Amino acid sequence: MNHSLYDADRATHLKIVVVALAGAIAITASALSLHIKPDTASVASAAPVIAGKPMTMSSSAVTIIP
Repeated sequence: MNHSLYDADRATHLKIVVVALAGAIAITASALSLHIKPDTASVASAAPVIAGKPMTMSSSAVTIIP
């Protein structure tokens, strides 16, 4: 058994790739299965926000303190 990746043969490299791929697939599968889906009833019942008429705001009021 070689303890160095430099001296490892082709089969050892293949085993490392297979184990890494299996781990990545396991993590991806568990993340997808644990994904929390939003409550569709609350999203569907929300009323859309519609823009009204444009309006202009100004601050022409002057406050005088005696």
